[in-house]
Amino acid sequence: MKKLGDFQVFGFNGLGLSIKLGGAFLFVLFFLNSFAQVSSNKLNAKDYKNFLLGKFKPDTCSDFVKIPLLYTQKEGIFLQRDAFIAFKRMFEAAKLDGVHLTILSSTRNFSYQKGIWERKWNSAVFSAYKPGKDRAKRIMNYSAMPSTSRHHWGTDIDLNVLNNQSLSEGKGKRIYDWLKSNAARFGFCQVYSAKGSNRPTGYEEEKWHWSFLPLAKGYTSDYGKIVKPEDINGFMGCESFLELSVIPNYVLGINPDCK
Repeated sequence: MKKLGDFQVFGFNGLGLSIKLGGAFLFVLFFLNSFAQVSSNKLNAKDYKNFLLGKFKPDTCSDFVKIPLLYTQKEGIFLQRDAFIAFKRMFEAAKLDGVHLTILSSTRNFSYQKGIWERKWNSAVFSAYKPGKDRAKRIMNYSAMPSTSRHHWGTDIDLNVLNNQSLSEGKGKRIYDWLKSNAARFGFCQVYSAKGSNRPTGYEEEKWHWSFLPLAKGYTSDYGKIVKPEDINGFMGCESFLELSVIPNYVLGINPDCK
């Protein structure tokens, strides 16, 4: 049982919350398919695939909202509306516990991700590796190829500090411990948990990266069904996509608790 303000939260099962308010028990039901969201029901097949691939502009999409500076350090970044509403609730709950959450990164479309990827591809650090599979694999310890990033969907956020060590000690550990104990109540999950027997492939652990599952679960599933190798193109090193089995190993290589 968790206490949140005047509410006592008894469980979150992906469909709703069991809460106690005063002496009465209530069950607040979330109909996941009724979220105001980008979906295959609202878009034609081509546009929905382009959405999954990050080939759209979030500032022109009615399902996305600009994040106010109260919640972020960056101007002009966006989330899907329902993900942001959930984050605001989590932000306020954390604040009651003396924890401050701030969004460092949110939606990144194909063009934005391409910029990140190609700066790394051409950097002195990664130029030491042979162009192709070797270089791509090194970059993909922490960065996704364009068209394969969960940040395309407006469901995923990077919080507070992009460093695992900083989130393992002192103030950072308190923030991370709070998220581990509470984020699921608001629909968020750490998709890149520590690698091991239950997550042997994919990106390295990212304690700062949290995904809004009521939307992201469906997109993850659809991505594995809809996106084909020929859809991944238009950036340096894209020919490594097949060699690295990016969809099964990276896009779907997430924390089992987030599937």
